[in-house]
Amino acid sequence: MKRRIPAALALAAMLAASLNSPAKAGPEEIALLSSYLGSWSGAGRLVGGEKPEDFRCRLIIAQGAPNKINYSGRCALINMNLSVAGTIAFSDENQRYEAIMSSNAGFTGQAVGKKSGNQISFDLAERQKDRGGNDVRIGSRIRLANGAIALDFEVEFNDSGKILTASVPFQR
Repeated sequence: MKRRIPAALALAAMLAASLNSPAKAGPEEIALLSSYLGSWSGAGRLVGGEKPEDFRCRLIIAQGAPNKINYSGRCALINMNLSVAGTIAFSDENQRYEAIMSSNAGFTGQAVGKKSGNQISFDLAERQKDRGGNDVRIGSRIRLANGAIALDFEVEFNDSGKILTASVPFQR
C-alpha cells in the first residue's frame, strides 16, 4: 500500500490543474479547450507493484472563468479514492497552454502544454518524498488529442529502483 500512494499522486498530478493568472486566448485556443467539455471516464491498470491493479476514473470538464476550462475527477483504486480538481488555460503573456495541478493526496505541480496540430501534451517530472521519507521520481503526461484524453504515468522509487506505470485512455 505504501507504494501505491505516490502512484496515485502522479495520477492526480495529471488529472488536476488550476491556473492563477488571467488568460486572453484567441478563438482557436478557446475552441480547442472547449472541445473537451463534458463527462469522461477511463480505466487503467497499475503495473509494477506486487500484482497489477485495475482502477477506474471519472473526469468532468466544465467551462471556467473566461478562456479557461475547469475539471474535477476521481479515481478508485483498491484501497483508496483519489480526488483531483483544477483548470487549464492559454496564457497570452507566455503564448502557451499552462496548468497548475493539485490533489487530495497532497500533490501539486505546474506543467506547460506543448501544442502540435490539434494535440496538447502536458509533461510533468517531479521528485518528492513518499510517506516513508524515501525519494520518488514521478513522471506524467496527459494528452488532449483529436477529441480524446489519455494519461500515462510512471513512478520510480529511488531506494529500491522499483517502477510503477499506468495508462488511462478517457472517453466521453
